[in-house]
Amino acid sequence: MSRKMVSIHKAAEFLGVSPQTLRRWEREGRLLPTERTPGGRRRYDLAQLRPEQFHAPETARRTIAYARVSSHDQKDDLERQKQVLELYCARQGWTFEVIADLGSGMNDHKKGLKRLLDVIIEGQVGRLVITHKDRLLRFGAELVFAICEAKNVEVVILNQGEDTTFEEDLAKDVLEIITLFSARLYGVRSRKNQKLIDGVKKAVEEAQA
Repeated sequence: MSRKMVSIHKAAEFLGVSPQTLRRWEREGRLLPTERTPGGRRRYDLAQLRPEQFHAPETARRTIAYARVSSHDQKDDLERQKQVLELYCARQGWTFEVIADLGSGMNDHKKGLKRLLDVIIEGQVGRLVITHKDRLLRFGAELVFAICEAKNVEVVILNQGEDTTFEEDLAKDVLEIITLFSARLYGVRSRKNQKLIDGVKKAVEEAQA
């Protein structure tokens, strides 16, 4: 009887886990690849895989959907993000929780983001779902993804293309950076600081128009 050999991604999909989980199980000796290709790629015999043997330990780990917008005037977009995430997770049959943040992508001290990182580090999360990569952080999302990989958390990004609010969010982030550094250079209440901020705001508004 011929064997049906599949890649690690197909095997992970069949078992309902992430490829990172299969790599960890291999290190722990729980599930070894049936063979490897000359190029070193793992291959699994589909007939030998038994979801009921391996899936149970992962079910206790939650799926977290994370949504964020930069400012209060984007609350409608935040609700749209949450609806998209809820609909997607529900269609997959996942038990999930939505964590939402209101704050700049430059701010890594947001309440929701800190809570998200806490539960990931504690090993309570099996899957993270976001609409776009920049919803996590403007700079630093790759670090969060590295933490997810180390904790065997599957990351699902619904849209790999450019975020529809990218330019608006980027403009707000640039303004935040300039405001911070100008305040340090000239003082929060100085005329130079306010003049620079007003100039940047005007340039941002003209660029968006």
